[in-house]
Amino acid sequence: MRKLKNNELNRLDVAAFKVAEKTPLIVVLDNIRSLNNIGSVFRTSDAFAIEKIYLCGITAVPPNKEIHKTALGATESVEWEYVEDTLTLIDKLKADGIVTAAIEQAENSVKLQDFSVQSSEKYAIVMGNEVKGVQQEVINTCDYCIEIPQFGTKHSLNISVTTGVVLWDLCKQFRF
Repeated sequence: MRKLKNNELNRLDVAAFKVAEKTPLIVVLDNIRSLNNIGSVFRTSDAFAIEKIYLCGITAVPPNKEIHKTALGATESVEWEYVEDTLTLIDKLKADGIVTAAIEQAENSVKLQDFSVQSSEKYAIVMGNEVKGVQQEVINTCDYCIEIPQFGTKHSLNISVTTGVVLWDLCKQFRF
């Protein structure tokens, strides 16, 4: 096997990405404090062609040197918007017919491998703060709470890793 060169990957440029068909997924960042995590979520969202990222609460917004370090330009390709209050945003998304899911460890959560998307629906996943997770009021308002099963000693995964795992699982349900 030969490793492919960048020019052999057939990636879209930013202009083509903006008009390309998107995966019907939205990412909501609920009070994310790490600029590197924010940038990583942008880059992952570009990779899976998600529709939009909402940055809420204390979550920093582009342009920002530290976000750019991990986003590597994805802040230019992925549509994003700042909304101060996550709960208000979730209420609006639900009113617009978007299915909402907090990604959190909670009672009666649905395990990621058991969650099935409906191709006729659009979904918003809510990723929580690195220490406190998704706000309880937001969990209470969401349609679902999805949990990634874990088998080791740590209580959680990094938010950027969690986003990648969840987006991949949901994206493959839509695209494959």
